[in-house]
Amino acid sequence: MESVDLQVLEAARRWAAEGRRYALITVAHTWGSAPRPAGSWLAIRDDGIAVGSVSGGCVEDDIIARMREGRLWDSLPFSLDYGVTQDEAARFGLPCGGALQLVVEPQPDAAQLDELARRLERGELALREVDLARGATSLADARRGDVLSWDGQRLRTVHGPQWRLFIVGAGQISYYLAQMAQALDYDITICEPRDEYGAEWRVAGTRLLTAMPDDAFLSMQADSRCAVVALTHDPKLDDMLLLEALRSPAFYVGAVGSRTNDAKRRERLSRHFDFSPEELARLHGPIGLPIGSHTPPEIAVAIVAEMTAVRHGAPIALSKVPNQPKLLEPAN
Repeated sequence: MESVDLQVLEAARRWAAEGRRYALITVAHTWGSAPRPAGSWLAIRDDGIAVGSVSGGCVEDDIIARMREGRLWDSLPFSLDYGVTQDEAARFGLPCGGALQLVVEPQPDAAQLDELARRLERGELALREVDLARGATSLADARRGDVLSWDGQRLRTVHGPQWRLFIVGAGQISYYLAQMAQALDYDITICEPRDEYGAEWRVAGTRLLTAMPDDAFLSMQADSRCAVVALTHDPKLDDMLLLEALRSPAFYVGAVGSRTNDAKRRERLSRHFDFSPEELARLHGPIGLPIGSHTPPEIAVAIVAEMTAVRHGAPIALSKVPNQPKLLEPAN
């Protein structure tokens, strides 16, 4: 669940507590180059105040006008389409023939939204369903792997920390990386078996484990929505994680170190642990995009940028160019 959607949920609950009339709107389906993905939220109050976005600004003015005129005040949920025709796409400024199908919930169940907020605070995944045929909504437990679905009558959305980041090492880079990744809606786990580093870990909302990296990672039960980063500079710890992570479904596996150390690491993994070239090709090292990073926060930016590129399938060939300046670190 994206951070902006948490802001929408907070606004909706506040307006409900104040007794205000409002509507909750969800992107159910998109075609073409729609600006916001399916699942995005928008809450609109009766006076036109809006929080969130379903189109990046293309259709919000029309939705606000409908709300002020009372055309979104129906008692039951309903669907609303934009940009289905070329004329509509041009009228609302949707790019490249994009189209949106929205589900509108006039005055949603406030108690249900409160329960959703409590589940999210506990770090749980929740499955929310809006059934247009029955005019009803429901909330249930979700499982990892559940995804948004829409069949024209029933919308099911997944809410909660769907992306996870596992970091080994509680040093300065990890401190900045954890906070940046939180802003990108990752659930953060820090593994730090060394007391001298873990004792002062202070990033709210993260989970600190003191087990050895391989055991801690296996207990996480990684899936394809997990990123894994080794940041200790200690081969005994970083390699322990990589032994498991490189053969896991994790979508991103990276390790800090100079080019010299990265080459030595790959040689160790190949010679002593029988990693194939294909398995080693999954390792992002030296870690991060080559943006000339020197300081811990700059290195964290480079790592988050590379994770984001991999997550979205964007090309990152630049980071593999030989002799490209990259995360200047000791060559020890």
